[in-house]
Amino acid sequence: MGDTGVFVPYGATHWAALTVGVLGAVALVALGRRLRGTPAEPGVSRAFAVVVVVLLVPLQLRLLTPQTFDVHISLPLQLSDLSWVTAAVALWTRRWWACAPLYYWGLTLTPQALLTPATDSPDFPHVAFLHFWALHLLVTWAAVYLTWGAGVRPTWRGMAVTLAATIAWATVVLPFNLAAGTNYGFLAHKPSNASALDLLGPWPVYLVVEFVLVAVGWAVITWPWTRRREREPA
Repeated sequence: MGDTGVFVPYGATHWAALTVGVLGAVALVALGRRLRGTPAEPGVSRAFAVVVVVLLVPLQLRLLTPQTFDVHISLPLQLSDLSWVTAAVALWTRRWWACAPLYYWGLTLTPQALLTPATDSPDFPHVAFLHFWALHLLVTWAAVYLTWGAGVRPTWRGMAVTLAATIAWATVVLPFNLAAGTNYGFLAHKPSNASALDLLGPWPVYLVVEFVLVAVGWAVITWPWTRRREREPA
């Protein structure tokens, strides 16, 4: 596509994308609740999974072509890359080990990217803009749909598995970043744009603080669900 300018945080396109995100989430919750427990619901969930794959696989492959490849952004090493694959698996299978990471990644880490996106990305309608927002909105929508629409609930076991998976991802990606001079997951240094990481100290201190805050935050969003189950009659 032609020159579309640089994306401006909290400009018109940012607010428009966030509005689409909120409206889509509300619609999916309503749809999920209406279909919950009906014969049609598994088919709708799997159709959602197909949409995720059909939209995001070509966009990811585009980054790997010689014309667009850049080792700093093209490799599927972001946690968001793992998140959209997890979203597709969770929507298709409903397996707890896929639904759990989707809940925690899709409702805490992914929204952070939506609220504080990189300032040097192209603006709408550039394909890079569409890729970023499609990926992050679909992951968030899938998490919202399964949790509040379809009624898939988090558990302490799911939280523990997600923490372990996140640590495993960081253990692989951090050495790659240091060797290749990349910054996938902002594990090598903070993003150039303002973000919550600016409040957490220098590298590598902010990585440790971030992990602790994430663990505490995930516990906070797990406890109400488990507490509710404890109160339900046997």
